[in-house]
Amino acid sequence: MVKITGFATHDVRFPTSLTGDGTDAMNTDCDYSSAYVTLFTDSDLVGHGMTFTIGRGNDIVCTAIQEVSKRLVDKDVDELFLDMGKTWDYLMADPQLRWIGPEKGVIHIATGAVNNALWDMYARSRKKPLWKLIADFTPEELVRSATFRYISDVITKEEAIALVTAKQAGKAEREKTVREIGYPAYVTSAGWLGYSDEKIAQLTNEAVAGGFNHFKMKVGANQADDIRRGKLIRSIIDDPQYLPAGASQRDPYGEALKGKNAGPTGAVLMIDANQVWDVDQAIDYVKGLSEIKPWFIEEPTAPDDILGHAAIRKALKPHGIGVATGEHAHNRMVFKQFLQADAIDVAQIDSCRLAGVTEVLSVLLMAAKFGVLVCPHAGGVGLCEYVIHLSLIDYICISGSMERNVLEYVDHLHEHFVNPCSINAQGRYNVPVNPDEGYSIEMHKESIATYEWPNGSYWASRNAGN
Repeated sequence: MVKITGFATHDVRFPTSLTGDGTDAMNTDCDYSSAYVTLFTDSDLVGHGMTFTIGRGNDIVCTAIQEVSKRLVDKDVDELFLDMGKTWDYLMADPQLRWIGPEKGVIHIATGAVNNALWDMYARSRKKPLWKLIADFTPEELVRSATFRYISDVITKEEAIALVTAKQAGKAEREKTVREIGYPAYVTSAGWLGYSDEKIAQLTNEAVAGGFNHFKMKVGANQADDIRRGKLIRSIIDDPQYLPAGASQRDPYGEALKGKNAGPTGAVLMIDANQVWDVDQAIDYVKGLSEIKPWFIEEPTAPDDILGHAAIRKALKPHGIGVATGEHAHNRMVFKQFLQADAIDVAQIDSCRLAGVTEVLSVLLMAAKFGVLVCPHAGGVGLCEYVIHLSLIDYICISGSMERNVLEYVDHLHEHFVNPCSINAQGRYNVPVNPDEGYSIEMHKESIATYEWPNGSYWASRNAGN
């Protein structure tokens, strides 16, 4: 019998504000940060997890993680693993911690870090990467690992089991396929708002050469600038001369690109406002960007405004522009209402805005029932390492399709992880295969020692003026 004996947290911050990485119309000064936790046992088994912030406040999340982690001390790990849905409910059930949510805000993302660490431990204990652990579950085991509280009015456990059971046929073939070709990705790194036109052009060229054909840019600070930057990106991604040697143009009218406003080479452009507008502002502003032909506008308004997103989607539909959101949708109930209100074309789960893998499974099941694409958010530190597992679970076990899906890729800070994600020459995520990597979020000890706030060697030197 293995028991959890304790935990450690680390406030790790990277100085990305110095290079403009992560900048958008709402978030103009970002130091990508990890509120990081390790769960220890009375054996060699450990579990690593984290949630993502952009700097100040990361210490507050670490404090909340400590409070949530205390609920796991002295618990038998196999009993916890036996019913991860029940374990998640237990993590959420401290009445005093729940009061400062409930199921939202700092306490919720802290719980996400802890739940993710527990899933990492579970996968390590079975010598499988996380996606493979869950892909090998029976439908009943998978559904038992989700939570259904507050969403049973749209999907019951019985419906979920039937949905997953129906996807059992072809499951082995889907796993074989994605291992061979990888999971489709899109790139955001070229489109940060703080970049010069020269840097945007350089990074877009590099992305095209790297096999990407979906690209996202930030908008919302100045419409004329957005149009100029959008045309600049389009001039590169729509021109066959920039395609890598041997690459063929994709059919912009094919099923995989239908409704995505793809250009002549089959390239797709998406735009992201990061919540900067009111509803009517969003409608007017995005209509004015029609000439750059975006597939969707992401986060056009406040992330909790379900009916506002529905109004924006309805107004933009005649212009062929969809709506995507979810990066800041703080729980499964918000996603439930987005789906019920027909308010989004694309659901963008976040691996640690939601309270860990267990709640993510609940959203994947709902999205599959409603037939809505899931294209996870992955900007930041560690999120790309996380979400490739979630997209693989969705494809292999739940939705059964990746033809139209794309998973965000941002080329930042992967070197700090023991098992970093990687992209192949076709612009697709490689499938994690190391049996010892769990949820792929273990950070190098030297990275923690260097960037831990405020006494890591980098920050100590910078704060001393060196």
